[in-house]
Amino acid sequence: MVRSCFIVAAAVFFLNASSFAQDPHFSQFFEAPLLRNPSLAGLFDGDIRIQGVYRSQWGSISAPYETGSFNLEYKQPIGKANDFITTGLQVLYDRAGTTDFTTTNVYPAVNYHKALNADQSKFLSLGFMGGYVQKRFDRSKMTTNSQYDGNGYNPSLPDGELFTVSNFHYWDGSFGMSYNSAINGSETDHYFVGLAYHHFNRPLNSFYKNPPVELNPKLVASVGVRFTTSETSFITIQADYSQQGNFREAIGGMTYSLKVGEDYENPKYIVHLGGYVRWKDAFIPVVKIDYKPFSVSMSYDANISQLKTASQGRGGFEVAVSYAGFLDRNNTTKNAVVCPRF
Repeated sequence: MVRSCFIVAAAVFFLNASSFAQDPHFSQFFEAPLLRNPSLAGLFDGDIRIQGVYRSQWGSISAPYETGSFNLEYKQPIGKANDFITTGLQVLYDRAGTTDFTTTNVYPAVNYHKALNADQSKFLSLGFMGGYVQKRFDRSKMTTNSQYDGNGYNPSLPDGELFTVSNFHYWDGSFGMSYNSAINGSETDHYFVGLAYHHFNRPLNSFYKNPPVELNPKLVASVGVRFTTSETSFITIQADYSQQGNFREAIGGMTYSLKVGEDYENPKYIVHLGGYVRWKDAFIPVVKIDYKPFSVSMSYDANISQLKTASQGRGGFEVAVSYAGFLDRNNTTKNAVVCPRF
């Protein structure tokens, strides 16, 4: 029996033979830190951070693929040393194509930051994240070769597929380590490096029970550096490299940030302009505005892959909103001499 893919929905997985079972991704990957590496939770200036990212892509050539991320992080000192612990929650929603192929992930997370050098603000972090994943689609919207007779498409014919359910769930987990530090003792200049291993439990990932299909583990290497260029400006560079089965992705770039306001120590606004490149896939201009404790950013993928002719260069639009601030409590990190941040 010849099986057809779920019209456009399965294209996200079969766009390239090497991309089968790859995870959803964001061009503003830096706005979804737990999806990069659970040990990046808590690397911000504040006690609590809330971030949301929405992405819509391929609307120019098909039913759009929509992906949404929501993450919450809560950081606090622990013990009598300069250590910290961050607890968090990552929720991911992804819907693809005409069959409404939908994946929902709910991941609690915890990250422990061990101080290595109080004077230099050096921290080694170990993070874990794991939880529940559900996948489903609308079988009534699926079209297969079995539904075509001599007169063409006949929706009254059975689809001929062997699976008995249109949804399934599994438990998933990941862990990672990262090292972050101030540069030469600076309170504003920082860098980090990190390595994460996702889907380490290799959950089953198929509507078919036989043969079983495992979700490939994913390795993600991350790096970032932020340094001051003047009293009113700074540059941020970030990059990720990921490998999942035969699929590989490299994305990186930089933003130039300008402080606006009379008080450069506590500027009223910070405007960020920059660009990122997903290798052999897209160029991504980014604009972001901070109005503390809030920030809003937007980006757009200019497609440079093999689909650029069909898409006319149009790719995915993303918007991200975040809040990062301090809480009114005795053990706030607001006045901490050392604190994990980037």
